[in-house]
Amino acid sequence: MEVHPPYLLDNGAEAAGSGVFVTYNVDTAVTEMVVFGQWTRRLASDTYIVLQKCLVEHPSAVIVSLHRLDDRHADSAALWLVADKAAASMQPPVQIALVIPGSGPLPRRLHRLGLPRTVPLYTAMSEAYTAVVSRRPLTDRLQLTRLSPGPGAARSARDLIDVACEAWSFPELRHPSRLVISELVTNAVQHAGTDLTVTVWRRRSGLHISVRDGSSQLRHLRPSTSVPPHGGGGDGLLIVGTLSAAWGAMSTRDGKVLWATMHSYRHTSP
Repeated sequence: MEVHPPYLLDNGAEAAGSGVFVTYNVDTAVTEMVVFGQWTRRLASDTYIVLQKCLVEHPSAVIVSLHRLDDRHADSAALWLVADKAAASMQPPVQIALVIPGSGPLPRRLHRLGLPRTVPLYTAMSEAYTAVVSRRPLTDRLQLTRLSPGPGAARSARDLIDVACEAWSFPELRHPSRLVISELVTNAVQHAGTDLTVTVWRRRSGLHISVRDGSSQLRHLRPSTSVPPHGGGGDGLLIVGTLSAAWGAMSTRDGKVLWATMHSYRHTSP
């Protein structure tokens, strides 16, 4: 499975019989992963890369479904231990949850290793999702919903950044975050043309910004060096990559979400 920078998954992986699919819920900041096929060195590498990219986005939780994974020797157990340690070290910590069959080599080995003490195991995705959302820590969030894809969308998003930076005492992030959110919104307006949901989350290290639209198309998300006329909404996605600590895009249940993480110079933690 090829993973395109900064975060565009190859959705043709299923034809090869194995791969990793990822979806993101912008309302709960929960990332869902499905790992399927025979566990091989290639799939292990792909899964590790995708997990790293999911954690860069700093969701509140990552739920990994392994029901379609063929891991008869439980070789993937070590990866879930590594993922748990990486997620727990973040500020705030990211919850990892696994959805696996109730019996078999993998759950037996995970229990022997003591993983369920920190990583809850569930047998159904719905059960995992309900539990994770109910126990996740409260996260500061500001959101604009049903934002019309017109000329005023970017302006409204910039106003939201102003409110967030003042309320959460991040004055140094105001200018770069306004530029970044303008570009993300303008990209969605130009290429999706649907209503938008703009969300700003407070993180210990700064801000996490996301723009959700109703189009599943990811082909317009390459960095660009073109500069639109003044007032056109930014200098292309190149400016997003330049000003943000990380950025990317992933599918949601009803479209996609573009996101960027803005780190404050006052903080050095992830």
